Amino acid sequence: MRYLDVAQVICPLEELAEGGSRGFTLGGGEWPLQGLLVRVNGQVHAYRNRCPHAGHRLDMLPNRFLSPDGSVIVCASHGALFDKHSGYCIAGPCAGRSLTPVPLRLEGGYVLLEEDPTP
Repeated sequence: MRYLDVAQVICPLEELAEGGSRGFTLGGGEWPLQGLLVRVNGQVHAYRNRCPHAGHRLDMLPNRFLSPDGSVIVCASHGALFDKHSGYCIAGPCAGRSLTPVPLRLEGGYVLLEEDPTP
């Protein structure tokens, strides 16, 4: 039986509704990993919570990452729009750039950070 490393657990999968999003913070100190999760068609994607345009957090209010209709990720600072599947900026001041993906896996009903994520 394989045990989950609690330091890698982002959240239970059931806490992330289909079509929804939520933020997360892993680690401590001055530079914890701050990210966001989106669940689309049963797949979970993770990105750093940092706009490639100016380096701001994407959410001004906690866990507010999506457009009103839930179709795209929105940067609250400058209005950039990002594809939920790829993190690619489809409109706004950083068009053509992408959010930084965070490698993850699903295991035992949990969303986990990959064992050896790239910085």
